[in-house]
Amino acid sequence: MTKEARDIVIKPVVTEKTMNLLAENKYTFIVDKRANKIEIKNAIEEIFKVKVDKVATVNMKGKPKRMGRFEGRKPNRKKAVVSLKPGHRITLFEGM
Repeated sequence: MTKEARDIVIKPVVTEKTMNLLAENKYTFIVDKRANKIEIKNAIEEIFKVKVDKVATVNMKGKPKRMGRFEGRKPNRKKAVVSLKPGHRITLFEGM
């Protein structure tokens, strides 16, 4: 079963910390939990037409949440920090 690039990269992460990483040419995305680094690299290169230098991934455990007396969890997810080769930029993040 082949995965489409848009199925691997779910959404970008826009926080103060990830905006500071843009100065180092690093971009952060929430990705499919089953995707490996090679699949993430190929998906980013296909979607944004850039060259990826390195991919670092982190499995994030869902935080506990309450709704009144009911307890639950937010879903687990996988975060990928993608370093681009010099001279490449993703314009989606510019101006944020």
